[in-house]
Amino acid sequence: METATSTEIKTFAIDASHSRVGFSVRHMGFARVRGRFDQFEASVAVDPSDLNTLTAEATVATASVDTGEAKRDDHLRSGDFFMSEEFPKLTFKSTGVKNVNGDKLTLIGELTIRDTTREVELDTTFLGKGIDPWGGTRVAFEASTTINRKDYGLNWNTLLETGGVLVSEDVKIELEIQAVEVASDEA
Repeated sequence: METATSTEIKTFAIDASHSRVGFSVRHMGFARVRGRFDQFEASVAVDPSDLNTLTAEATVATASVDTGEAKRDDHLRSGDFFMSEEFPKLTFKSTGVKNVNGDKLTLIGELTIRDTTREVELDTTFLGKGIDPWGGTRVAFEASTTINRKDYGLNWNTLLETGGVLVSEDVKIELEIQAVEVASDEA
């Protein structure tokens, strides 16, 4: 007779050198501008054989925004957008999982930008688990969602002569996460 196995939730710390926290917005109504944050920390806890166990927390340094254009990045750090001096971090903390289907799931959580917290749903794919050349266990995920930046007080815009606005309200967030298992303190 087979007995039920216990869940083996492990904690993983993000490997920032193999991960990406990115975003994109429509510019002038038709083009797309992409950016990323260069400084972030995150942890993931999961039993890779049971994705219903997935939890995640992340902190992103808003001043580390990089779109490849220094003037635009300075504007994004300003009071028109992130207010990086007053709100140096944006955070995410998961609150649940739903719709697990194979390696796909929806990770639900609270995203805080500036002083506003809203629930978001990340369409997430578990990419796999493996052992790296140094004996560490790694997991990888991709996730994305779209938020309305005005929901977080990021209201700046300018009207175009042809109609429409310079920057879309919708922002697509795209995550590529690789994390390495944290060694247990227990002997």
